[in-house]
Amino acid sequence: MPESMKLCGEDLRCVRGGRVVFDSIAFEARAGRPLLVRGRNGAGKSSLLRLIAGLIRRDRGTLSLTGGDPDLDLSAHCHYFGHQDALKSSLSVTESLTFWQTFFGAPLASVPDALEQVDLAHLAHLPAGYLSAGQRRRLSLARLLISKRPVWLMDEPTSALDKASEARLLELMTDHLARDGLIIAATHLPIALDHADHMEMSSLQSVNADDWVMT
Repeated sequence: MPESMKLCGEDLRCVRGGRVVFDSIAFEARAGRPLLVRGRNGAGKSSLLRLIAGLIRRDRGTLSLTGGDPDLDLSAHCHYFGHQDALKSSLSVTESLTFWQTFFGAPLASVPDALEQVDLAHLAHLPAGYLSAGQRRRLSLARLLISKRPVWLMDEPTSALDKASEARLLELMTDHLARDGLIIAATHLPIALDHADHMEMSSLQSVNADDWVMT
């Protein structure tokens, strides 16, 4: 039986623009159990997700993934679902999702299927620039469904979603976890997922990378 996936961080330190964003962070996230990361604005929740995804570099520390594909690095296992929707306004909803499916490779679901799951099938031919904030958020969410990547890194995933869309998001997250997927979500709001682990990040105030205090 394959080993269950586990993602660990040890002694992680992130410095951006000469400022320590966070220091000495450690975590363990396991397949099937969401890790919910909380903390005040500026605590480094978003930076932690971006660091795991390989979008920013770590100043110190290690990241290790067990139970994944040994031929792929960590970033190739990750879907990053952040604040930016990464949509080109002139492309249609279908064209946008088709681009990302081609970019990610390893298709998991068809584009029409994914749009149906996020309730955007009726807008498939509409340019993305005409979508509301909530609809753009759901189109970004559909990217999680078109490619098989087991680690979901989600930054305020319920932001800009109405109640119905939020309920659908929770269904998708629950289904991903049930298929031995791994989720790390940074959030200010409660997320009703069973068997969740929790992590609290504290804010750092600093003048530069060598002069900081915990608040």
